[in-house]
Amino acid sequence: MSVRQSLLAILDQGPCYGYQLRHEFDRRTGSTWPLNVGQIYNTLERLERDGFVERGETDSQGHVYWQITDAGSAEVAHWLASPVVRGRATRDEIAIKIAVAVTLPGADAGGILRAQRDESLARLEELRGSLSDDLAATVITQSMIFAAEAEVRWLTHTEQLMAQHPQHALSLELATERPKRGRPARII
Repeated sequence: MSVRQSLLAILDQGPCYGYQLRHEFDRRTGSTWPLNVGQIYNTLERLERDGFVERGETDSQGHVYWQITDAGSAEVAHWLASPVVRGRATRDEIAIKIAVAVTLPGADAGGILRAQRDESLARLEELRGSLSDDLAATVITQSMIFAAEAEVRWLTHTEQLMAQHPQHALSLELATERPKRGRPARII
């Protein structure tokens, strides 16, 4: 999730101070992704360093208003017009945990998988129960619901796959050979 571009997009609507940006971000995302104000100020400072925002007026209460530059507006337009490209390599903690578990002697990969599915189903029900009339919150919550549904389907599929192919479950002891220096080959 791009906090950087989201804050820039909000600033493209007009100058804001830090807490105001936090409020606007919450309002526009249905408060589904809480940001702390320190993260906002750190992001603003990086945006200033990169020439996308600049400090503007300070009001009587000491609020520093940040305003977008032309380069910042161009960055917002580019971000909004560009699709999000997901990386090829998986960094999914659940997938990695199960993949490692099926290779560990004595690990109950099936039990780990079932416990995760139970947790994922509970999260799915929690998400379904949190839907509201707020459009921004609904868009984000439904995205999370669809992702949780896909996770549950994948976990169920993986459990079936493990049951159908028990001969493919590995039990790897530590290798006795020492690897050479350098990065391992990428598996795609």
